[in-house]
Amino acid sequence: MPDSLLIVGSVAYDNVETPGGRVENALGGSALFGAAAASLFAPVHLVGIVGTDFDRAGIAFLEERGVDLTGLETAEGNTFRWTGVYEDDMNNRRTLATELNVFANFAPRIPDRYRGDRIVFLGNIAPRLQLHVLDQMAGPEWVALDTMDMWIRDAADDLACVLKRVHMVVINDSEARALTGKTNLAVAARSILDMGPRAVVVKKGEHGVLLAVEGEFAVLPALPLETVVDPTGAGDSFAGGMLGYIAATGDVTVSGLRRALAYGTAAASLAVEDYSFNRLRGARREALDERYRWLRSISFLPDPHDQERHNA
Repeated sequence: MPDSLLIVGSVAYDNVETPGGRVENALGGSALFGAAAASLFAPVHLVGIVGTDFDRAGIAFLEERGVDLTGLETAEGNTFRWTGVYEDDMNNRRTLATELNVFANFAPRIPDRYRGDRIVFLGNIAPRLQLHVLDQMAGPEWVALDTMDMWIRDAADDLACVLKRVHMVVINDSEARALTGKTNLAVAARSILDMGPRAVVVKKGEHGVLLAVEGEFAVLPALPLETVVDPTGAGDSFAGGMLGYIAATGDVTVSGLRRALAYGTAAASLAVEDYSFNRLRGARREALDERYRWLRSISFLPDPHDQERHNA
């Protein structure tokens, strides 16, 4: 039986414009994207907050997949909303509006039956709230943390405290440089390891991911997709897929983490093929297995002695 994965993060409505179109009031947020991917592997306990305007019918499929929504609080007011526009190069986006609404007063309350969860994903929320979550847990075995430039800049002391208490940091390339002051990503990843975690995953968008752990590095490419519709939830889908795999297997060896990275990459590649998590909504585990095999095939490096043997 897979371990349950606790995911704590945002639940949002997004207004997104990309070169291919526009959607309004699309479901989003780190907790939902993470749960949509992770639930393909393992049971999920979700903690977040929504307003009285939130329509839970839109996430009924998560409950059908085994996502426990007991920890999803409803507060008087409106749900967190984000509005953004992607340029033709979808690595670049502009935030037009961020309305925190009920999320501004979010104080995660972990239900009693979640407190023994062994795998935890702390989505991109204030470091003091991430610490508050950990203080309520009974000693998880693997905690992964996401963060952002604002917390690195404005909550450095709290972030330093939480980094000492987690096992994995999931961060993008610009955030890794901001956190460490190092431009070289390998050096930056090593510097983050020195801050406390056992593993660091640096996301590089369409250029893949870098893993630093136990004196080793691993680099994995992104899948070469010809159609990208909406990158909004790619990072959280990646984290959800990766941690869902870890919850399902319990394998946090270097080899296990490499496999987890590949499944996270597979989940992210599905997520970006449609708006919101429409693509993940109807996905099955077999789709991720297929993309895992595709990733293996494009990552294969022949033995350098093969040609010598052939010529002989």
